[in-house]
Amino acid sequence: MTWPPFLLHALLAGTAIAAAAGLVGYFVVLRAQVFTGDALSHVAFTGALAALALGIDERFGLFVATIGVGVALGALGERGRADDVVIGSVFAWILGLGVFFLTLYTTSNSAGNGSAGVNVLFGSIFGLSLSEAVTAAVIAAVIAAAMVAIARPLLFTSIDNAVAAARGVPVRPLGYGFLALVGATTAEASQAVGALLLLGLLAAPAGTAQRLTTRPYSALLISAGLAVAEMWAGLALSYTLPTLPPSFAILAVATGGYALALLCTRCRAPAAVRSRFSSRR
Repeated sequence: MTWPPFLLHALLAGTAIAAAAGLVGYFVVLRAQVFTGDALSHVAFTGALAALALGIDERFGLFVATIGVGVALGALGERGRADDVVIGSVFAWILGLGVFFLTLYTTSNSAGNGSAGVNVLFGSIFGLSLSEAVTAAVIAAVIAAAMVAIARPLLFTSIDNAVAAARGVPVRPLGYGFLALVGATTAEASQAVGALLLLGLLAAPAGTAQRLTTRPYSALLISAGLAVAEMWAGLALSYTLPTLPPSFAILAVATGGYALALLCTRCRAPAAVRSRFSSRR
């Protein structure tokens, strides 16, 4: 069986993007910064449309906006962490700015339609060329390598910030670096599932992993593995059923995995309680 080039390109880029999202997403969930990921998804929308409105590559706008705002949120928060008040203050303004750039882009002489805006919102992973797929895979591999490099100290600061600071861990720079990686991952994932849905790719595999194990490094690997498997399953489902958009298929599989893990853990808990009660008798 010969697979079409667009599917191979999607698998190449999607595998690397999913692995990076799984690694970064685990710490996003662990550090209770899911709202940060949600805010940066809107920043990705605004950054891409600002670049298009200015006539430059949308990927440049994606990375500059998400990384810049991610680090800025950390600087405005405490110890390099973005807090909800800071995020909420920036959130609506960023989204309104995105609507402004969308209007500017769609009404300019250089833009005949709003298809680019739709691609930013919902992704266009089946539309990636070979060069775009390779670039996406390389950038995602760099993000994944950076996450592996900082995983140990970041885990320390995520569990006990104060003790980590007392032990000499550079808490604030580490927080800035992590938020920069979240921003870069957001920019990358936008190409696969779009700015509107990328939070699911960050949160669902990580949430599932935390339901399956309490061991941090095992959960980190499970999160990355699940994200890749769900990416493959979503792409296969969308290729088999062309009426299903790939972004929807990927997120549907990821959400289904989390729902299944949640159901299994809730069913297992009463059984464990009954077993302990029986053993005491």
